[in-house]
Amino acid sequence: MNHKGHKSPRKRDRLRFPWYSFVSFVVILSSAFLAAATAAINCTAQDSTPPSQQSAPKSDRESSSQPHHSGHHVQVEAEEESQPKELTEAEAAIDKQNYASAESLLRKFLEHDPNNYVAWFDLGFVENALGKLDESIAAYRKSVAAKPDVFESNLNLGLQLAKTGSSEAEQFLRAATQLKPTAHIDEGQYRAWLSLAQIVAKSNPDEALADYRRAASLQPQQAEPHLSAGILLETQNRFADAEQEYKQALVLDPNSSDAVTGLANIYMRGQKFTEAEEYLRKALALHPESAPLHIQLARVLAAEGKNDAAMPEMEAGIKLAPGDETALRELANLYATAGKIDLAEAIHHKLLIAHPSDAELHRELGQDLLRQMKFPEAKQQFSTALQLNPNFPEAYFDLAFAASKLNDYALVIKALDARLKFQPENAITYFLRGSAYDHLRDFKNAAANYRLFLKTANGKYPDQEWQAQHRLIAIEPKK
Repeated sequence: MNHKGHKSPRKRDRLRFPWYSFVSFVVILSSAFLAAATAAINCTAQDSTPPSQQSAPKSDRESSSQPHHSGHHVQVEAEEESQPKELTEAEAAIDKQNYASAESLLRKFLEHDPNNYVAWFDLGFVENALGKLDESIAAYRKSVAAKPDVFESNLNLGLQLAKTGSSEAEQFLRAATQLKPTAHIDEGQYRAWLSLAQIVAKSNPDEALADYRRAASLQPQQAEPHLSAGILLETQNRFADAEQEYKQALVLDPNSSDAVTGLANIYMRGQKFTEAEEYLRKALALHPESAPLHIQLARVLAAEGKNDAAMPEMEAGIKLAPGDETALRELANLYATAGKIDLAEAIHHKLLIAHPSDAELHRELGQDLLRQMKFPEAKQQFSTALQLNPNFPEAYFDLAFAASKLNDYALVIKALDARLKFQPENAITYFLRGSAYDHLRDFKNAAANYRLFLKTANGKYPDQEWQAQHRLIAIEPKK
């Protein structure tokens, strides 16, 4: 490598790529692909090698001086002269993770050699290690500007830009796919294609799938491209294709809980609950401390009607992930279905402390109270739900039912009238109306609603049908 003031007329310098080139780079992508993207970028954070500043490196050597580092480290070895002191010292500081010192040395060196792409590359890593994302991006930009055809500089710049959500990330990752890594060529190109696919998955899913296939062809033993492709295909409702990708990922990585969960999701959608349960139990045997797997298995068991088996799985998942409020609400529903209303009520009270303006939670608590025949308290919860969300037809029905138990028949009719703005009448609403009018001694409207109830009940409500028939005898004029 030639440095300003340190030129060698006869020999080319030799360099190796830094072990620290990609470590800790995690691209933050959309919610739909976060887990897969994190795995991909973490994978990208291992062994790569940059090219020499000359047309070709004379040789590459693996570093054995830092065994705790994975990968390679840039070092320049001039055969006829010593490397500039600042750069040598900066790289030694990086090896020791003394990033503040390395930053100072690199900036000092770049003052007299501002076009040294390796120094800018090193500085890009150092700034990232110091948590200075903007400065890291600026340094990588300088590295790419100084030498645009370096695979590793383009890749790292693209990954750093992806952290900020910048649309420029695609440009540099795409450039990396067209460049040749200095060493570990298939592995480096695999990472580039995988990273590009993660970036374009949302905007251009068809291209992303092609990029995943390209990555898989470069590293056929890696499960990640198949897993990511499966996730993408699942979001497109291409379930048969997603199933095949997940299965291939499991062949390559039998311990992939993400692939198992993906298969379970697909089987649940297709109501293949037996298959979903089978895969989830296999995954839990490998990962018994996985909260998502316990929760997913609970959902499958509940869908199969196995509530007694579902409850302990959901409880285990929540114990491992106590902040999962969706799972908490599902557990409350399981308790309610199993008749453990007090436990369901306790969960809903707890959730309402954190979310007092959640209309659905107020309604769910009201239903718990209704099942315990705490009618005044239930009525209050339904009224609160409707204050928070006046466009809530289910809460209007619940309020009407609670009001009927409290003999507040005017409120029954008022609530049912409000519900009618959102949903049509059904057999039960006809019966509630008929009973309310009957108690209010409006026998004409009572009879009309009783008859509509009998017309639509179709034998589903024998007790209420018997009551309506006998009330009609009592309230209709004798012919």
